[in-house]
Amino acid sequence: MTEIILIRHGQANSGASDEAGYDRLSDLGHRQAAWLGEWLQSTDPHFDRVITGTLTRQRQTAHSMGFAATGEDARLNELTYFALAQAMEAQHGVAAPDTAQEFSHYMPQVIAHWAEDRLADVPETFGSFHTRITTMIDEIASQHGRSMLVTSGGVIGMIMRHVLGLDTHSMTRMMLRTHNSSVHRLRHVHGQLVLDSFNATPHLDAKDRAHARTFI
Repeated sequence: MTEIILIRHGQANSGASDEAGYDRLSDLGHRQAAWLGEWLQSTDPHFDRVITGTLTRQRQTAHSMGFAATGEDARLNELTYFALAQAMEAQHGVAAPDTAQEFSHYMPQVIAHWAEDRLADVPETFGSFHTRITTMIDEIASQHGRSMLVTSGGVIGMIMRHVLGLDTHSMTRMMLRTHNSSVHRLRHVHGQLVLDSFNATPHLDAKDRAHARTFI
């Protein structure tokens, strides 16, 4: 049996204006990760491998969960949102918004421009991002046992696109709904990856933790 558990990192420094400033967990992000770790330990804590990306917020999430990473893989790193946003403004005159409601309309525009190669001089093309994510997840799927991958929302969105055959707009809508510290389960069945569950947050279901359900 092959099972892959995808974990989105806990809430990061959402007030940041660049990649470096964003790349650390907030106090709430550490708490979300700790609660998730406690939940996993109480259900089925065995993993044959625990792999994080190389980003600080991904490493911190695994640590706060109480799981020691068995390896790191830079292919689990997030898309470079701030670079895409800067290119969107410089090349198309569309500035990043200030509200969550506006962001829900803005982000699909950014990803669409990126996917259509209409953003120049960005660190990674959409095609390259697609290739590194799909190659990575297919490699993990070829290994037996249970794997935990601690990653980010854009990576999870691309994996959903790959597994479910989504178009780019549908992928972006899933990205926008992906909670911090959420759990996503995949299985390799009859030679293909299938989705068992998406965006679960059982560690935040208690009424007194409703405040801890965050997207950014």
